[in-house]
This record gives sequence, structure tokens and C-alpha cells, in this order.
Amino acid sequence: GKGLVHDDVDCSHYMKNFDIGHVPIRINKAKGLLNTINRQFGTLAFCKRWLERAGETKYLLALKHLCDLGIVNDYPPLVDQKGCYTAQMEHTIVLRPTC
Repeated sequence: GKGLVHDDVDCSHYMKNFDIGHVPIRINKAKGLLNTINRQFGTLAFCKRWLERAGETKYLLALKHLCDLGIVNDYPPLVDQKGCYTAQMEHTIVLRPTC
């Protein structure tokens, strides 16, 4: 790859933003989805597939609404260029030629 990453278009991972205060939600489906997120995942990140396993259907508009309000943060995958692999790590690894 080129060594430069950018966000991909299709996002699959999300996490509730716990730093945000009370935000009024007017869409009932979004309220129900937020209740499911609180009950099933709490502070953990989750993906769309897990929402389906939790019994949610037709949730994409509600999830987008929660993201637009800032209640849920989306974490799109990082991509370099087509056909290349990109790894995300939690720790920094230093590679030196003398190791």
C-alpha cells in the first residue's frame, strides 16, 4: 500500500458516547434502539451484526439518527488502497534493523 489510510465509506462499528449529556430523541425507533444498545452493550463497542442478533430489525435510519445527534459514535474501517491489508493495533511496536 501507500502507507496512508482514510475512512472507508461503509461503517460497521459503533460505540455509545458517554460524555454527552441528555439529548432529546423524537423518533421512537431511535429511542428503542438506544435502549437496546444500553441494555446489550453498555460501554462496549458493537457492530450491526450484533444489533441483528439482539433482535433489532430495520434499525439503520434510527442508528444514523443517533449518530447525527452525537449519542452514538461511528468508527469506519481504515483502508489504504484496494487489495491491500490494513491492521489496527492498540499498542505501538517499534521495528529497528538491529533487533
